[in-house]
Amino acid sequence: MKIAILSPIHWRTPPRNYGPWELIASLIAEGMVKKKHEVTLFATGDSLTKGRLKWICPRPISEDRRLEPKVYQYLHSALVFEEAENYDIIHNHYDAYPLVFSKLIKTPVITTIHGFSSPQVKEIYQRYSNTYFVSISLADRKHAPDLNYIANIYHGIPVEQYQFNPQPEDYFCFVGRISAEKGVHLSVQLAKKIGFKFKIAGLIQDENYFNQQIKPYLDAKIEFLGLINEKDKKKLLASAKGFLHLNTYPEGFGLSLIEAMACGTPVIGMNLGSIPEVIEDKKTGFVVNNTEDAEEAIKKIDQISRKSCRERVEKYFTVEKMVDEYEKVYRQILEKRATSN
Repeated sequence: MKIAILSPIHWRTPPRNYGPWELIASLIAEGMVKKKHEVTLFATGDSLTKGRLKWICPRPISEDRRLEPKVYQYLHSALVFEEAENYDIIHNHYDAYPLVFSKLIKTPVITTIHGFSSPQVKEIYQRYSNTYFVSISLADRKHAPDLNYIANIYHGIPVEQYQFNPQPEDYFCFVGRISAEKGVHLSVQLAKKIGFKFKIAGLIQDENYFNQQIKPYLDAKIEFLGLINEKDKKKLLASAKGFLHLNTYPEGFGLSLIEAMACGTPVIGMNLGSIPEVIEDKKTGFVVNNTEDAEEAIKKIDQISRKSCRERVEKYFTVEKMVDEYEKVYRQILEKRATSN
């Protein structure tokens, strides 16, 4: 099968430190190469793949401000569609915008909806229902229930790359975007109230939010590590006694949650969006409804079996399982296309 995978160009594929959409695009691309498919990855020029790399944007637009985003977003998206006849299927990971080219080609297009970047972006998805959509959680479909979903496929990670740690240190952590949506301020408030050690790592998405609700409370017990590399991130997750994800919005999936659980670290998450699909309540963490529930869960974190956390990821959230399911969807689309012609 000849597969074109369109990754975003905000970060390198795979990302150096941050870039969840780019990470999943990379894992799928490399997984398909391993399955002996002919894979072309459309990404930034510095990206890495065992398949073929095609690029127009030399570096990530988030790392080089000299690159005008709209110019390279259009050029990058157009390139794969200009070459569409060379592929059996195009797998889009770059939001809805590339779909505006989809009616100009015969090659089927599948889009993994990593998130809805705005309420109005749904209009693009709805207009281009000639393509196929994959949700990353059943909960995320509630944002746009009428789309042409062909499957729900959970994200997967290379579990063997995450060291299981049965004996953690005495701190909680958070890894991800530093924004109000992720509820980092709620975790900080609880850390202040209860007095536990809390380590925060990630990309500051909202400077005002960070300066007003996080930075003033940093001290010897509440530490901000900034954007850390993969090695340090995995060590941070594995050594934590718990991962706090007190999200204030419906989470689409929560990649960092399964990364934490792969290390054996239980997760406390708000009952919004995908959280109940990812966390098995009282088995691999706690699904809570408010900060009062979260406070009680923090006190009971030692009741969670770290082995159970790892086993849940091994059962449901491996990169092998994810790639297998996407391969099945590719074949389903191509068989449907063959019978309709």
